[in-house]
Amino acid sequence: MRRLAGPAAVLLLAVGLLVPDPVSAGRDQEEIRRLRGAGQILSLETIIANHRRQHPGGQLLEAELEFERDRYVYELKMLGDDGVVLEFEYDARTGELWRVEHERAWKR
Repeated sequence: MRRLAGPAAVLLLAVGLLVPDPVSAGRDQEEIRRLRGAGQILSLETIIANHRRQHPGGQLLEAELEFERDRYVYELKMLGDDGVVLEFEYDARTGELWRVEHERAWKR
């Protein structure tokens, strides 16, 4: 399972230039480009834009592209204006929201 972490990874993924994590085996930037080119996944930019239309506010903490249950999934970890961290899971091909999980509350 490929996990991308941190704001730098989010920025790199947003422009389609994934840097593979050297510690874990996973998808590299060529595979991501192939999947996008074949129409198998939407761009992270599209997922984030659609998310922000449905759920305005908050701060993007992390974005991940994973392959689970035989499909690609984008996970967006968001810090809400109320200090609650939510993880939104989207189908990477259709952009459909599958699940929302509460992560933890941040102390300000």
